[in-house]
Amino acid sequence: MTITEQRPLSGKRIVVTRAAEQAGEFMRELERHGAEVLTLPTVTLADPPDLGGLDEAIGSLERFHWILFTSQNAVRFFAKRCRLLGKMPQVDGKVSTEAQLLIAAVGPATAEAARKEGLRVDYVASEYRGEALAEELAPQITAKLVLLPRSDRGAADLPAVLRASGAEVEDVVAYQTSAPDSFDQGVAETICRGEVDVITFFSPSAFGHLVEEFGMETLRHIVGRVVLAAIGPTTASAIREAGLPVEIEANEATTDALVAAITRHFAERLTSGVN
Repeated sequence: MTITEQRPLSGKRIVVTRAAEQAGEFMRELERHGAEVLTLPTVTLADPPDLGGLDEAIGSLERFHWILFTSQNAVRFFAKRCRLLGKMPQVDGKVSTEAQLLIAAVGPATAEAARKEGLRVDYVASEYRGEALAEELAPQITAKLVLLPRSDRGAADLPAVLRASGAEVEDVVAYQTSAPDSFDQGVAETICRGEVDVITFFSPSAFGHLVEEFGMETLRHIVGRVVLAAIGPTTASAIREAGLPVEIEANEATTDALVAAITRHFAERLTSGVN
């Protein structure tokens, strides 16, 4: 095996915009593949200012038939609040007093996050999108009460699909997504000069906050020299709807899939003679 095959991203400079507390595994994989990683978190996560809706739902979990988790963040903040209130729905993979409660996850990474919190996952979507999860569960959620803990930036599409399937939905804010107070100016200037190869995005809000900081004209100016990469179709669609191309899109919404997509992109360029 050649050095290029062992470290296929050698010489590539890749920007990670994911929240700092979540970026570690992704950064390590990029570095293992030879990339130079620059961090520019464009998202911060925190408890919402108003926890009333979430606390009320947790306090009456016995009412619900399903909890739907659409992200690892939703799992983390929901479980943290449950522990603070002394009411976890399941402990060590066993259902507690809420015997009817089932849990579904949007994909394997979210399911794994739930299991690490001691939650038993009853269903994982075959396609890693919230709407796909709702569509796949449709026969099982008709006339059922569904708890949907998620970000304050959650789009209306998912609860609409759930309700169209006959579910009653309680959509509660489990965490708040916002832009950081400041950005690393050194990394920002490097991006503005077009001196990076890839900027990676894990959510529409991560892209939106970068636009707010840099301005769309700056991003249009560097696209062509800099490739934009998205974790999945939801994030990719948000970037394309803003008028920018997404050259790299993971075929699954996982960090491993995104690393593989980035590696494949540069391997194909090398094969075609493009640096």
